[in-house]
This record gives sequence, C-alpha cells and structure tokens, in this order.
Amino acid sequence: MMSVKSGVVFLIIFLTLCANSALGQACTTLGQTPSTAFPVCGTTKFEQNNVPICSSNDLFVPGCPDGAAYANKNPFWYKFTCYVSGTLGFVITPNDLGDDYDWQLYDVTGLNPDDVFTNRNIIVTGNWAGNPGTTGASATGANFIQCASGYNGTEPRFAKMPNLIAGHEYILLVSHFTDSQSGYSLSFGGGTAVITDPAEPHLQKASPSCDGSKIVVKLNKKMRCSSLTATGSEFSISPALTTVVSAVATNCSSSFDFDEVTLTLAAPLPSSDYQLIINKGSDANSLLDNCDRGIPDAEQTAFSYIIPQPIPIDSVGKAGCAPDAIKLYFSKKIDCNTIAANGSNFSITGSTPVNVIGASGNCTDGLSDIITIKFDKPIYTKGVYTVIPKLSVNGGAVMDECGQIIQPLPVSFNTADTVSAVFTYANDLGCRQDTLTFSHNGAHDITNWNWIFNSTDTFTTQSHTIIYPASSTNTVQLTVTNGVCTDSTTSTVVLDNEVKVDYKMPDVICP
Repeated sequence: MMSVKSGVVFLIIFLTLCANSALGQACTTLGQTPSTAFPVCGTTKFEQNNVPICSSNDLFVPGCPDGAAYANKNPFWYKFTCYVSGTLGFVITPNDLGDDYDWQLYDVTGLNPDDVFTNRNIIVTGNWAGNPGTTGASATGANFIQCASGYNGTEPRFAKMPNLIAGHEYILLVSHFTDSQSGYSLSFGGGTAVITDPAEPHLQKASPSCDGSKIVVKLNKKMRCSSLTATGSEFSISPALTTVVSAVATNCSSSFDFDEVTLTLAAPLPSSDYQLIINKGSDANSLLDNCDRGIPDAEQTAFSYIIPQPIPIDSVGKAGCAPDAIKLYFSKKIDCNTIAANGSNFSITGSTPVNVIGASGNCTDGLSDIITIKFDKPIYTKGVYTVIPKLSVNGGAVMDECGQIIQPLPVSFNTADTVSAVFTYANDLGCRQDTLTFSHNGAHDITNWNWIFNSTDTFTTQSHTIIYPASSTNTVQLTVTNGVCTDSTTSTVVLDNEVKVDYKMPDVICP
C-alpha cells in the first residue's frame, strides 16, 4: 500500500485538511489520549486489533522541515516506567504489512501526560517514514527522526534504540496515517533497559465499611481492570459468615488498571476476626498485573470488624483567653452533613450567660474528627462551662461516619479571667534624685510580671523600686499573665522636681 506522504508542501496541506476533517472526531476511547495511556510491560506482547478513527491535536516532530506539525491521527498511547537504565528496543508489526504506522517517544517524568502536545523538550525519538511495514527502535536504526516522506522503499523504518533513565516515566505514541487499518502488535525486546516492574503483586490491606456490608481491598501495585470479575469471584471470607457478591475497582471507568477494589457482601459482617482470601475467579485467574502476573492463590490478609456503637465526645479543646469558640474532638470521623451550621446540635451552660450560634467541622471528603462550636460573645471571666450535645431543632443529630448518633454526654471546659497590666507608682521626692516604687495589684490570678525600665532594666517581681534623676523622662513597660490571658501597658514618667543652690554677685568686687 503506497503512502500519500510524498512531499513537505503536500504534507503540510494534507495535515491541515486532515486536522480540519477530524473536527467532531475527538479521541475519547481509553488509550487514545496521553492521560489514559495503556500501561505496558516489557515481557508481554500487546495486541491492538481495533483503532478507532479520530484526531485531537497536532504534534511537533523535531528536525523535520519548518518544524511542521504532524497530526495526532488515529493514535494509541502506551505508558511505562524504566526500572533499570539502558537502551529500549521494540517492534510495531502491522497485521497488514501494507499498513503504515508512525510513532514518537516522550519522557514525561513529573509532568502532566498532556504536556506532549506543548512541551517540545520532552521528545526522545520517533519515526514518521512513509513506507509501510514493521517499525520501531533497533540497534541498527537511524540516528535521527525520519520525517514524513514519499514511499520509495529506502526510508529507514527503525530509529536507533534510545537510552532510558531509571526512575523516569515514558509515553509512546503509535499513530496510523490513514483511516483504513487492520491493527498491529507491540512488543519490546533487544534493548538493555528494564521496563518490567520487579514488584510481584500481593494483597496489601482489607478494611470493612462501617456497616459491615462492604470490604475495601488495597493492593500493593496496579492490576489490570480486565482481570477482575464483576461478581468478585476471586474473593472469599473466612470464617464464611457471608459471601462476596460483587466487586468494583476504583478508576476502571477512566483507566486500564487499579490498586483498590470494593467488595459488596451478601449480608453484613458480625463482629469477629476475619481473613480475606484470594484465588482464581470464574475467569480462571486471580488478579493480574500489567505483566500478566497474578496474586498467588490462597493469599490472605487479616481484618477485624466490630459492630459500631454510639461514640461520646472524646475531649474538648483548651479554651484560650476570652474564647468565642471551643473545639470538640471525636475518636471517630463525624459526617459533616449532620453538623447543623446554626449550632442547634449543642447547648452550653456556665458561670455567665452564653449561647451557641454556630458549629462547623474541619471537613475532608465530607468527614471531620473536630467540631468547632461558636458562641454569641467572648467569655471574659473565670468559670466552668458545659457543652451538651442534643438533637437539632429539625430532628437531626450529629452522626459519625457509620451513621451512629453521638452520645448525649456533656463535656466541660474552664475559662480564665482577662487581665490588665495597668500599674501604679509612688514617688519619694529628693533634691537631686527621686525614689519611685512601681506596683501591680495582681488581680485575676496573675502569676507573672515582667517590668522593663527605659528598655534596658528588666525585673519579674510584682513591685519594684528604682531611683531616677529628679529631672528626667523615663519609660516603664509592664507585661502580666495568668497563664492564659496576657496584657501589656507602657507609661512615660516625667520628673522635674530637681532643687539646685545658686547665687549671684557683682562682676567687680573692691578689695
């Protein structure tokens, strides 16, 4: 089959027309966009027997005339990680050797996969030759990217094997130029780089839901969505007090692999210790990773389930100075949807009148282990106050993530008096010097005083005596605290009572 790519000018015109004709044929099939790329493994042969017709973006191909934009036409994208540095060899074999397939490799380490459309610096290598047949990367391939060309049978179909870097992530584009195709296979080999994940697949953790009707299973690595049966036939529970009836993997609607699956049970679990067991399912395999390696048969992971009970408030936060709110802490997550914003789930009593006017959680994914209760005014005085959970006015109540209403047990907290750092002083006047005694009354449980005189002299007693010149200006600062509330004040003391002896006499005195 002869390619239509017969010249740079014709190529640019054709690609423009192709891009225009592709409007309304956006690439939406899984694997046809960089963000949904197929995960591939270096030990398996990937068969692609159907390539939906589409085109979504233009691509830059370095070294080609005028940096011409090439159409991302009828693509499939493949992603892999390099685990051991080395060269990468692979072969794309059309099912019909008269078909022309092109490809380009990108290093997308730490990037958004869609950056392949805008970042020209991440292109590793590629081949856009116009002649049909096998293509890929080999030891004898061309040491450059072959641009689009007319078919004369001499254009290099293979590029030299690129060097991959351990820890880097790569995306390979395979594009078919025409809208008629029979599919292809993709296989890796011949290079020294390792792109096969060395980690063997295993169960990692099983966690029952609050009501015991589901189990969330976490795996140690990504597994193929196609290897999981909808009935969850790979899983069983011991003791067999219930059975698995369905399995739903996370993200399989937008991806080819998953590392978390939710199992639905025929009946809720009774309180007990359990083992979750995996074996071959009705599809004759357990769960398979992207290299077709399965989790070993009969592998188990332990979990426990206790039928949830209503929880009390675990503790109450320490009240600060003049608090206008208090935090309530819980040992389990609270459903934020059950927290009444007007605070009607709670009431408060105490040494002075105060009302609850609001409540809110520190919510993440609709759950919080803290509820902040808001008061109608700050509490300025020392006292004991009690928060009492109650049903809200609309009949609801604060519930935990398991649907259990919190126990209506009150919790108490203490408040402290606010303090004042206002001080007094007495002045024992002198002719040349004054003796001043500064003091504070210590009211409202003050336990600490910090005096600073003229920004240099510091003292920590409740009162202090100091001598200043009778004609001077002095700055006095006092900070006081009762361990909760703190206050500071600064005062300027002006002294002008100095007494001097002086006299006058004539300038000339007779002998």
